[in-house]
Amino acid sequence: MVTVSRTTVAVVGGGPAGVVLGLLLARAGIDVRVIEQHVDFNRDFRGDTVHASTIRLLDELGLGDRFRALPQSRLDDFSLPMPDGSRLLLGDFSRLAPPYDHVAMVPQWDLLDLLVTAARQEPPFDIAMGLAATGLIEENGVVSGVHLRRRDGSGDAEELRADVVIACDGRNSVLRRAAGFVPRAFPVPFDTWWFRLPRHPGDAASALTPAFSDRDVLLSFPRPDYHQVAYFAPKGSDAALRAEGVDAFRARVARLRPDFADRVDAIGSMDDVHVLDVRMDRLRRWWRPGLLCIGDAAHAMSPAGGVGINLAVQDAVATAAILAPALRHGRSGTALSPALAAVQRRRRPPAVVVQSAQAVLHRVVFERAFAGQLRNGPPLLPVLLARFVPPSRGLYARGIAFGPLPEHAPGWARR
Repeated sequence: MVTVSRTTVAVVGGGPAGVVLGLLLARAGIDVRVIEQHVDFNRDFRGDTVHASTIRLLDELGLGDRFRALPQSRLDDFSLPMPDGSRLLLGDFSRLAPPYDHVAMVPQWDLLDLLVTAARQEPPFDIAMGLAATGLIEENGVVSGVHLRRRDGSGDAEELRADVVIACDGRNSVLRRAAGFVPRAFPVPFDTWWFRLPRHPGDAASALTPAFSDRDVLLSFPRPDYHQVAYFAPKGSDAALRAEGVDAFRARVARLRPDFADRVDAIGSMDDVHVLDVRMDRLRRWWRPGLLCIGDAAHAMSPAGGVGINLAVQDAVATAAILAPALRHGRSGTALSPALAAVQRRRRPPAVVVQSAQAVLHRVVFERAFAGQLRNGPPLLPVLLARFVPPSRGLYARGIAFGPLPEHAPGWARR
């Protein structure tokens, strides 16, 4: 038995990009159904950095006050450690105009709950949790829907028919693979190991400062009740790190951050350390008739800079702004192809810019760190600029906070 349903836009993937897209299209009066394979949003160590471009969008959507009421911490600056133990202020968010003068650290499940709650107030919006896309429905070379299954294996197979399908299902996109799209992969020199450590009274509240020691790199993000910590090591190191055992890993963390030495026992075992296989890739073509890939499904980002979810959200805003008028005119199938191509033309350049900047950061920071070349301090050029050209601190901050080509909410979506 196969259950068949229909909507105008099928959005596969209930992350920030998919839910923002569903909210915007619903506010345009377009029927949209978001498909999310998990039964809830409670998954740890996802992208939780909400940059100024996204905060501004939430203000434009009338959700700013609700967003600011969520539990969160803020990053006000970005510094680099110097050999003498001092810190070099590299990015100063205070140089940006408030209220967009910081990066917010917000658990992604709280952000998604807020967005879904707002979207459910729009009658054209629907979200189905616990459903996984298994493939594409095609008719005469045009994508016309998706095959679905309950993630737990229960129930009948389902078909969701739609005028257009938007793949927001991440860097392991099922729909991208089903469409035969193969992304171009770019080399990444590291993987990331995420874990939590307790936060004590008096710990730094708003600093984002990496730590380097020998060939190790560590970055911590202060949260209201804990530190979210990322340990970076050369790609493919997971088996060797786990074989060394938890005591050796705790010693690495304490060596990098002596101020954390009194709490590394909170890492009970290596099961508390979660590895992210870091990838960076990009599709040459993001669409085919009836299907569009955006966010990580179109361009998987390195965690360097924490820009991933924010770039994906900007993709979603551009997609809604370009697609909504065409859908309102009743276009579907191949008639929507010019709009799908227009989304790629608009959003590909910022993806290229960000990935190019990340590739430079990989070479001048991570590769040098793993080679033991950062013991004498960070690269000279950013040090000179930060010390002797103070406005550069604002440029660094703006680049992180807004990125290239930040999008604004369409007028019909504003409240």
